[in-house]
Amino acid sequence: MSDPAERAHELAQIQFLEWIARNRRSYAAVQEAWRSTCPRLSIWEDALGAGLVECEQATGKPAMDCAVTLSDKGRSLLQAHIGTEENRRAVAAD
Repeated sequence: MSDPAERAHELAQIQFLEWIARNRRSYAAVQEAWRSTCPRLSIWEDALGAGLVECEQATGKPAMDCAVTLSDKGRSLLQAHIGTEENRRAVAAD
């Protein structure tokens, strides 16, 4: 079993990816909602560094207006988590 702090970070990361997947978000909106000065809660920064999200900047627009979307890697991670959660619920229901 994983460390509780690691599991909490993993679940927060999934929550962040789900939030991004629901709607296109601007870089500024993501910064406002998910930026943290706590090194243990660096969900947004970790997702960006791990290549789970991408910033799509339109020509002539400032960087803060770029659209933050899931990368293929982020989409795959989210799909894998959803499948795993569905499997856990099915087993628990039996």
